Amino acid sequence: MKKNIIFLFLFFCSIVGFAQEDGWIPLFNGRNLDGWRISENPTSFKVEDGIIKVDGPRAHAFYAGDVNKADFKDFELLVEVKTMPKANSGIFFHTTYQESGWPNKGYEVQVNQSHSDWRKSGSLYSFNDVRETYVEDGEWYTTHIIVKGDHVVVKINGQTVMEYVESKDINRPDNAGEKKIERGTFAIQAHDPESVIYFRSIKVKVL
Repeated sequence: MKKNIIFLFLFFCSIVGFAQEDGWIPLFNGRNLDGWRISENPTSFKVEDGIIKVDGPRAHAFYAGDVNKADFKDFELLVEVKTMPKANSGIFFHTTYQESGWPNKGYEVQVNQSHSDWRKSGSLYSFNDVRETYVEDGEWYTTHIIVKGDHVVVKINGQTVMEYVESKDINRPDNAGEKKIERGTFAIQAHDPESVIYFRSIKVKVL
């Protein structure tokens, strides 16, 4: 019995060591929304079969868990997502919790293949927008967001689709307000009752 305990302990330590070396830390535990704080309409987010289903009126799920005290500056965020036809969503970074409305702080990376909004997946919404679509509704794909200093890179399935350097943006509007690179948490969006989106993995690497 004692040998079995020692073996399990060493096995667990080897797993932890690998996770630390790899650097990726999950923000979604695959079971429930512990560590996430949902605004406006909490029923728009639910976990089914280990996957976050987003379906309902406007709401935002803000990460409020223990990882890095929910405060991120330079990071990589890797999200596995699937959109259904005409769905719209977004992934926010450097944001903060607010009770209602569209997040005022931070940037949004668009999630949209076939919604009427012309800004498609990978757009840094209204700052550097993408018109092309790189995936189809109904297929799982990865959105990889990398922020270092004031440089933002967005990759879809490993392909770079958007780059933005805030300090070099000569067209940056004067009323951009708190939509800037600073620091903060992440959020995922329920856009409207006709938008159904699935998230099955959300993980971060702090840089």
